[in-house]
Amino acid sequence: MTGSTHKKSRARSLFSSVCLAATLGLALALAAGFAGALHPAFDSFAHLRVHVAGLLVVAGLIVFALGAPRIGAGAAIVAGLAVASTLSNPFWHSPAAAEAGSGWPDAPRYRLLQLNLRFDHPEPNRVLSLIARTHPDIVTLNEVSPHWRVAIERIAVAYPHRLVCAARAGVGGVAILSRRPFAETAEKSCALGGRFAHAGIDLGGTTITVAAVHFGWPWPSKQVVEAARLAPAIAALDGPTILAGDFNATPWSAFFTRFVTDGGFEAPPRVGVTWLHHALPPSLRPALGLPIDHVMTRGGIRLIQTRTGEDAGSDHVPVLADFVLDTPAGAEPIVAIAHAASR
Repeated sequence: MTGSTHKKSRARSLFSSVCLAATLGLALALAAGFAGALHPAFDSFAHLRVHVAGLLVVAGLIVFALGAPRIGAGAAIVAGLAVASTLSNPFWHSPAAAEAGSGWPDAPRYRLLQLNLRFDHPEPNRVLSLIARTHPDIVTLNEVSPHWRVAIERIAVAYPHRLVCAARAGVGGVAILSRRPFAETAEKSCALGGRFAHAGIDLGGTTITVAAVHFGWPWPSKQVVEAARLAPAIAALDGPTILAGDFNATPWSAFFTRFVTDGGFEAPPRVGVTWLHHALPPSLRPALGLPIDHVMTRGGIRLIQTRTGEDAGSDHVPVLADFVLDTPAGAEPIVAIAHAASR
């Protein structure tokens, strides 16, 4: 064997070892995500489960081509089963709410728009224009930085009833804007350092609680700690409640499942991918993004259509949720239901 051939053989052997190690590591990361209920560290892998599964398929194909067909095929099968399990999760696959409107043909319908603004958004007019076009009754916003507190004053006439929370963190707090008046007897307040807000809103004589939240990133960040701090406030919300926000959590994660269950909320309908880092082109969002923005209800509010809206320049896309009250008080609807299909 010549020196050149020997070097090529060693390089191939090293490459094979690296690929095998990568395949094993990805398989372990995938498995860890299914143990999220045991510790938040495992749950952090769950949020990226689909991405890890995709990488495992690629690694498996490479290993297959390098002469380890059983390992390669096994990796692809494991990845496929993981994705199938994720997509069948009831907290991801929950389309029933999109058809629920047939049960309330005469009930007034209302619309909520949820959007993480992106604190340093360079074109606020794109968001303000979106709000004007979609004409929601209620708007919940995240990352309302000082820059945004000035910008949303431009729609103060259309949304005169508002609760804007100043946050200690630099990215800004949350806000609730409403065309409908706040209920005089209902409490409204901010918590979680300005990243949680709730207010009672009068919908034609029926008071509902609207809450907005922006959780931090998963472990090793303080997402779980924040949820524990917020649990008493969530439990104390009275009557029909709708909660919207940037949860920084995928619907199949143990954190999200526990939050929805412990809070007494109904499993929210799927809306698809809502976030992709702003440094990446929006065209990659469906393939690489994460579904981390959610709208959920309890106590007499029914979502009848939930979908993503058009891109408004943020790293998040807006979520539009049309809803009815189980026992409407005869109020006239302010908006008509859009017929845009879910993205």
